[in-house]
Amino acid sequence: MAGSVEKLLELLEIEQLDVDLFRGAQPETERQRVFGGQVAAQALVAASRSADPEFELHSLHSYFLRPGDHLVPIIYRVERIRDGRSFETRRVVALQHGREIYSQTCNFQKPEDGYEHSDQAPVVGRPEEGLSLADLAAARSEKELRHWQHEWAGLDIRHMGMSGHGLEVDPARPAEARLWVKVDGALPDDPVLQKAAFTYASDLTLIGASLVPHGIHINSPKLQPASLDHTIWFHRPLRADDWWLYDQTSPSASGGRGLSLARVFASDGTLAATVAQEGLIRRIG
Repeated sequence: MAGSVEKLLELLEIEQLDVDLFRGAQPETERQRVFGGQVAAQALVAASRSADPEFELHSLHSYFLRPGDHLVPIIYRVERIRDGRSFETRRVVALQHGREIYSQTCNFQKPEDGYEHSDQAPVVGRPEEGLSLADLAAARSEKELRHWQHEWAGLDIRHMGMSGHGLEVDPARPAEARLWVKVDGALPDDPVLQKAAFTYASDLTLIGASLVPHGIHINSPKLQPASLDHTIWFHRPLRADDWWLYDQTSPSASGGRGLSLARVFASDGTLAATVAQEGLIRRIG
C-alpha cells in the first residue's frame, strides 16, 4: 500500500490506454486483496480526467462488488453519462479478469454561489495530543509496527477518542470515534489529487467505528470485515495533506453489516465533506 506520500502519488498516476480507458498500478502489499480506498481513489482520478476542468467533483457514490486481485493491474472504464451546463456525471467501472470489481458514479458541478450553512466542529484536542496509530501498532507488537510502516505510513492518523475511551458513552449515539488525519507529506495543489488522496484515506477507519460498542478490533480473527459501499459529498475545499478531523459515528449495525457516517472538518473548523459507508462485519465462529 502507500507506505509513503511518494508511493501514494504513484498509485494516483493512472495510465491512459485509450479515450476514457485507464490502467491503475498496484503497490507491493502484504494484504490478500486490494484496499478499497485505492480503487475508489484511482476511479476518481479516471472520472476526473474525462470531465471538463471547469467542473468540480462534488460527490461520488460507489459499490465494492468483488475482492480485487493485488497481483494484476486494474482497468478503469469511464462512461460519460451526462454533460450539462451546470453538472456532469461519469460512471466508472473497475475491471479485473474480465469482471467488474467496483463501480463508482461521480457528479461534477460548475462552481456557483448559493445559500450557506454548516455544522460546527466538535470540541476536540489538537492532533499532537492524540495517539498516533503507528504508536498504537508498535504497542501491540513489532510485527504490527512493521506492517503499519509498510502499508500505511503515507498517512498520519491520531486517535482522539471513542465511546467509552476518551469520549463519554452517549446512549443515544453508542458508537462514536474521532481521529485527526492527513497525508504524511506534501501533495501537489491539484484539487483532483487532493480529493483522490482524501478518498484513499477515508476508507481506512469507518468499519472500525461500527465495531466500537462491541469491543472487537477490525483485525480480530473472529471477524470478517469488508467495505460494501462508499459515498462522499464534498462541500468545500479540502486539503488531504493538512489535518482534517474525522468525526465518525455508527448509527446502526445489523444483519452482519455496520453503517458508519462521518463529518469531515478542515483544520480551521470548516465542514469540508461528509462520508457514509456500509461495511461487512460478519462474526466468525
